[in-house]
Formats: sequence, structure tokens, C-alpha cells
Amino acid sequence: MTKGQGFGFGLGKMKEISEAFKKAQQVQEGAKQLQEELEVLEVEGEAAGGLVKVWLSGNQEPRRVEISPDVMGEGAEVLSDLVAVAMKDAYKKSTAAMRAKMEALTSGLELPGF
Repeated sequence: MTKGQGFGFGLGKMKEISEAFKKAQQVQEGAKQLQEELEVLEVEGEAAGGLVKVWLSGNQEPRRVEISPDVMGEGAEVLSDLVAVAMKDAYKKSTAAMRAKMEALTSGLELPGF
């Protein structure tokens, strides 16, 4: 080993690792904030032009259901189908919102070795 050579772990590498840890800590803090935001976020899904509405949290937790009296006479099977359609709509919107927030959280994150 010549003078000035180390074991391949110079100051430049230490700086990269330090920066990676800082970014990871920022992501961890951002993830905690994101979790809190998703908990209070409400996403609405609907069916039959809004006659059936379902709200989920950003974490896909059911919040409430609203069914118009106009659809009540359609029978249990139709009503069940409409609730399922509204739930799928809310779920799709909720996961899209979560994905967008996660992408915003991790955008520009460049960890060495990944």
C-alpha cells in the first residue's frame, strides 16, 4: 500500500454516506408526516352519478357511506353493487393520492448503491 492509499474508504465516501443518512432521516420524518396526512385525508368514491357515495381515509380506512333515498327502492342486490362500485372508486382515488404523496416524498432521493 502506498502512502495516501487507504482501504478504499476515503473522505469522499464518508461524505456520501453522511449525506445518505441525512436523506434517509428526512425521508423518515417525511414518512411520519405523510402518515398523519393520510390519516386525516378523506377520499370520496361514488356510483350511479353520486346516488351512492363512500369516503375512505388516505389509508383506505372506511369513513362513511351516503345512500340517496332515490336508490333505496332498487333492491338489496342493486344497492350492494352500487356500494361496491363506490368503494372501488374511493379505493382507486385513495391509492392514487397515496402514491402521489410517496413519490413527492422520495423524489430526488439518490442513495449511493441503490
